[in-house]
Amino acid sequence: MIEQIYTYFTIEMIYFWLNLVVLPFWLILIFFPYARICKIFTISIFPIFILSLIYCYLIYQIFLYGYDFSINFRLYLGLNEISDLFSNNSFLILFWIHFLSINLFCGAWIVNDYQKFAISKILMFFPLIITYFVGPLGIFIYWVIRIFYAKKITLYD
Repeated sequence: MIEQIYTYFTIEMIYFWLNLVVLPFWLILIFFPYARICKIFTISIFPIFILSLIYCYLIYQIFLYGYDFSINFRLYLGLNEISDLFSNNSFLILFWIHFLSINLFCGAWIVNDYQKFAISKILMFFPLIITYFVGPLGIFIYWVIRIFYAKKITLYD
């Protein structure tokens, strides 16, 4: 039975499920930011814990298949090297979990932060959607909006 579970959790299936798993968190962040469920499940460590468990499982499985993790350090050598790394599905799925985790964390931070300044939930719809797809751009748009509500520019919080 365990062998059937291992054969079901291929990289393609994990990729499919990862994309489905993060959607409820983002929907809660966007549409129910003041609800208790948002505080418990989305702004807490819960989603990052789930994604970390999946990340550790994948690292273990990739290690069992003999992946050489030392080649990951090539990404700093140039665009050709990172292009070669992205052609490897094992590296690509690890990167994708990394991307989903960071963007979800940033979305939760935006929700937590805009509630401090009483910024309109409707106004935050666009920065959150953009953060979901293109993390840094969404954070920058939020920062510009935040300047007007906080009535000051700060380089750190």
